[in-house]
Amino acid sequence: MQRYMCKGKIHRATVTEAHLDYPGSITIDRELMKAVDLLPYEIVQVTNLRNATRWKTYAIPGEAHSGRICLNGPPAHLFSRGDLVIILSTGIFTEEEIRTLKTKVAYVDGENKITQLLENPLMESWED
Repeated sequence: MQRYMCKGKIHRATVTEAHLDYPGSITIDRELMKAVDLLPYEIVQVTNLRNATRWKTYAIPGEAHSGRICLNGPPAHLFSRGDLVIILSTGIFTEEEIRTLKTKVAYVDGENKITQLLENPLMESWED
């Protein structure tokens, strides 16, 4: 069996920019991407806490330590500077792969600096 799993999450990031005149994607601070094992061009889901919009697009790395979270292209109509978002990366995993999956969750402050980075916060207690 295969399962569709969350493999990484940036929790409550603040949108710093939204650019309509761009072909699409979300620009994310390179260090945030690395922290949650997110690769350039990887598909992510971005959920807006203000209006419940959910958007899928691909991630592109922004300048390291910039705190940049920029929605590019059509989602600029739905996300505005200052909005809080949750950015999820997912994957399809076999039962065997799930046993070694290390889901990474980055909690950030208002400037998108990591305040806490957790690995597998839910799975460790699941087997008990």
